[in-house]
Amino acid sequence: MPIAQHPTRIYRNRGVVIPLVPSYEALLHQSLAAVEPLWPRYPKTRRLWDLLVSDPEAVANWDMADYLTTNKLNYNDHGMTHALIAATNAIRIFDLLAEGGVPPDVVSSGAGDRDDACLVVAVATLLHDIGNQAHRKHHEMLGIGLAQPILDRLMPEVYPDVVTRVQLRAFILHAILSHDFDPPPLTFEAGVVAVADGTDVTKGRGRKAFDLGKVDIHSVSALAIDEVWINRGEQHPVEITVVMNNSAGIFQIDDTLTRKVVRGPLARWITVTAVTRPSDSPNDARIIERLTLRNGAFVAE
Repeated sequence: MPIAQHPTRIYRNRGVVIPLVPSYEALLHQSLAAVEPLWPRYPKTRRLWDLLVSDPEAVANWDMADYLTTNKLNYNDHGMTHALIAATNAIRIFDLLAEGGVPPDVVSSGAGDRDDACLVVAVATLLHDIGNQAHRKHHEMLGIGLAQPILDRLMPEVYPDVVTRVQLRAFILHAILSHDFDPPPLTFEAGVVAVADGTDVTKGRGRKAFDLGKVDIHSVSALAIDEVWINRGEQHPVEITVVMNNSAGIFQIDDTLTRKVVRGPLARWITVTAVTRPSDSPNDARIIERLTLRNGAFVAE
């Protein structure tokens, strides 16, 4: 059964429950709906996507990565919901770039066609953060070790030829390893994964970290971002527009998204625009009214 039909049920009824704010759940539904029209172009990608998001081992990996980052580090969501939102954004970015004539490395290398390249992007984005279940430090390297047995078990369902399977797996593992630029991404596909990861920056994702007491420029800036739009640009194949309710969002945009665009292999083809709303208001929305220093940390009141 496609994930789009039951994302909330899949997320909740499991051993480790990480509650989400309603706006982040709504964003998940919107993201899944936005990619639906693209699936007919990418049947192999859709096949492995469905296998992966319904796989108990993959789901458990997402759960535990989210538990450690959210409950122990007071970070924002790093579980299945983030993976799905980032991956749907990755497919949309990939499709716009491919339609704009930017050649994927999977295609130019001869390893596969456009559908295979899209599959690399989608799967790598889905699995990019699972290494967080062991520790945030070195989670990229830890992630490739955790992803490989899942890939080796599921990819034969789509790719019976071992050579094709190993070649595409190499592209996936590189994208997982380099999604946070340590080391930097070298391929088209890895560049898409890195940028897509940076597009999941809305206040819904950051709400829990703030509510748990993480009051700093990272959490406050995250609450300043209302929406992220991905569209074809006038001068670039992809224009990512970030809508803010407060200018503090600039920090989150720069720290999470624009550095991955500027420093990555797709800098020539992607641009980022940040806007505030309401556009007719001279003032920013208030995020914090009062802070009190308690036990060495600011607490919002």
